[in-house]
Amino acid sequence: MPETHFTNRRKRRHPGDHTCHQNQISQHISKKRKHIHPSGSRFPSAFWDNLTTIDLTTRALGELDRRNGQVALNSHLPFPRPGRPHTRPALAELKKGSQPATPAANYLCLCGTGVLKNIKQTARHGGPDQSGLRGFPEPSNPLNQAMNSRRSSSRVPKRSSTSTSSTKPSTNTTNTRSTGPYNRNFQQNLIDGGIFPDGYEYPDGRVPPQPANWEEINRRLSQPRPSLSPSNFSDEEFRKFKRADAHAPKEKQITTSVIPIIEGDIGDAKCVSGGIPFTNLDHLTDGTLVPGNPDIYYGARPKRLDRRVRDELNSHIIPSTQDDLPIVPNFFLAVKGPDGSAAVAKRQASYDGALGARGMHSLQSYGQEELVFDNNARTISSVYHDGTLKMFTIHPFRLTSPGDQPEYYTNQVNTWGMTGNIETFRQGATYYRNGRDWAKEQRDEAIMLANERTGESQAGVLPVDASIGQAL
Repeated sequence: MPETHFTNRRKRRHPGDHTCHQNQISQHISKKRKHIHPSGSRFPSAFWDNLTTIDLTTRALGELDRRNGQVALNSHLPFPRPGRPHTRPALAELKKGSQPATPAANYLCLCGTGVLKNIKQTARHGGPDQSGLRGFPEPSNPLNQAMNSRRSSSRVPKRSSTSTSSTKPSTNTTNTRSTGPYNRNFQQNLIDGGIFPDGYEYPDGRVPPQPANWEEINRRLSQPRPSLSPSNFSDEEFRKFKRADAHAPKEKQITTSVIPIIEGDIGDAKCVSGGIPFTNLDHLTDGTLVPGNPDIYYGARPKRLDRRVRDELNSHIIPSTQDDLPIVPNFFLAVKGPDGSAAVAKRQASYDGALGARGMHSLQSYGQEELVFDNNARTISSVYHDGTLKMFTIHPFRLTSPGDQPEYYTNQVNTWGMTGNIETFRQGATYYRNGRDWAKEQRDEAIMLANERTGESQAGVLPVDASIGQAL
């Protein structure tokens, strides 16, 4: 398919000379970098500062209130010096300079007839022009803040049975996830970072291209599966699936009782994992997003890939510091219960898929003199929500300038109502199982080529380019 050119001003760091990169390789192998991912219930300030468009979500308004309160606190006079404690002399100084506020009703009662007449006449014309006060924070009294802080500090919260449960890992996990794809501004951060969801349209009406191997993928994924033939998957098996789906209201239940029926035989159990935050991977955007955390992902055993490749591409292909988990993941599944959000699941699918596509691109380009762009997809990310299965491809795309960072495009393969009827279930499960096998084929081929290039590099045939692992 003809290559489409898109302009983008985001630039990658120039590779520099080969000697510099060899030194960087040695430093990277000897000392792994520690990736810091935001956690907790609030995004860092840099997240909001870097967004080109901000949705007025609850968290966005909360951030606005926080900043307005900080401005009011810093601009109020008189105010004690930074770090100065609220001692009795300081509070006395504040009381001396403060004036009690008078309610409007009391003020009007004290006004004479002439003043009231002027007020009424002004009010008929809309009152004074206060447009200059729009957006100005509500004045705050440092005296009241000091008194309130003293009262709150004197109160000792009572221990309860719920305080112990707040320290459970499940609660911490929920807080971390709520700061990521559960916020609509998370999607805008991905777009600003060059990671585009399915159906995205540029302001000028252009749409991102499909992968060059789009037709090949659809042909491969639609091949019949003997395990789903009428003789191997009967109506009774389908009714069991429907019952399992109806009795699984939560993500964990769906993952353990519903998804295994769709997956069938998974093959090597050492190549599948899930629920593990990808804290070892480099950030995809500006460093303000939580790490990816798919419910299920498929990768390769670490021993399959040469250790030198693993060391050099560590932060692109090894999701976790736990050494025995699958590496180079390129098949993902996000699960949501009936009460979950389909929009959140799609954001997770795009985010996780882009992390996998970057890793596959790094592995594909390993040992090459420059980054390899064939605009083919080698990564699949799926969503299961309320009985519906959706599958997407994610692929990197070269922009017009060689120095630009690649963009990642998400394209929907198809959608199936898995609980509707047995034929639709067979179609969806066929695509899912074939997609998992196809992703393994792409992964195995990339690993084989990288291992071969490692041997050639040691023989002096092909130099190793460290910029591949650092510039992507």
